[in-house]
Amino acid sequence: MRRRQRFDRSALRADLRAAVPDAAAALVVTAGIFAWLYARVSSGTSMTVQVMPFLADADRYWMYWLCQAFGWSGLLWAWITVMLGLLRSSARPGRPRVPTARIERWHRTTSLTTIGLMFAHAVMFFAELVRANEDGLPWAGRLFSAFADVFVPGAYSSGTGRIAILIGLLALYLAVPLGLAYYLRHTTGSRLWRALHRFVVVVYVLSVWHTLLYGTNVWYDGWFRTLVWLLQLPVAALFLARLLAPARRGERLHLRDAGRRPAVPLLAARLAGRIAVAATVVVLLAVTVTGRDGGRTPGVPGAGLNVTQGQVWAGLAVLLATLCAVAYRLRPGTSERR
Repeated sequence: MRRRQRFDRSALRADLRAAVPDAAAALVVTAGIFAWLYARVSSGTSMTVQVMPFLADADRYWMYWLCQAFGWSGLLWAWITVMLGLLRSSARPGRPRVPTARIERWHRTTSLTTIGLMFAHAVMFFAELVRANEDGLPWAGRLFSAFADVFVPGAYSSGTGRIAILIGLLALYLAVPLGLAYYLRHTTGSRLWRALHRFVVVVYVLSVWHTLLYGTNVWYDGWFRTLVWLLQLPVAALFLARLLAPARRGERLHLRDAGRRPAVPLLAARLAGRIAVAATVVVLLAVTVTGRDGGRTPGVPGAGLNVTQGQVWAGLAVLLATLCAVAYRLRPGTSERR
């Protein structure tokens, strides 16, 4: 019998081939967003130009605007893949119109496209920093400086980028292992990869946070910022539906664990999760209706950063500790609850 590979390269190659049309569509959308951003800069209606007037030269800073376009298309594809993942893992009454296997394939291909768009977003920002070379460094110096600012978490040291770029990088670096955990399922076991993959929702939250904090197109209050919030409502609602009615019976609320012993801690944790998500839906609705989401107002000095890098690193430490605890509890060889 042929020994299974630790990393399922054949499945990854198949998904990469299947993702070609999806990636092509993403590039078309990115091009459209770039043209829209470029036109707004040229006409002087871009909010970004209000924040950073020196970017008004659209021809000179075209790489920055392409970076922004990749960021927006990346967020859109992240929204799509999260919605597909939640739909796949939720119980659906009656006979589904779209087969579950097809939704799962769409989820995997859009996940791969999302990772590619996130990386392109960072690469174009790196290219713009190399081109700008505001400090007048030689080539080696400008490459090193730009690489540190863009790809080293915590290295960017000015403005809101101290937090926003750190958050964006953590989202990128977490997306790769959590998004590709599926292709390690033969090594980790199905329970472990499913448990780890659920933490991808953290990547999505960080991506939205990064956008609202650093996306200069939504820097000020307005319809575009409101639209970003509105798109989070179906995610939160579907996430709550997935918690209330998961597709797998073993993930549903039960008074007894597999009918053998009381599972009070597990029951309490699942119930707390459902209550927390329900509260989040209410908060999102309140924020969207009132428009009070922390966005800046033109002509009014904005509040300073209320999150420090230390707090972000502490949150990452808690997340990694949780991931390690989950991996240890569900490691291959432990007993599984069918």
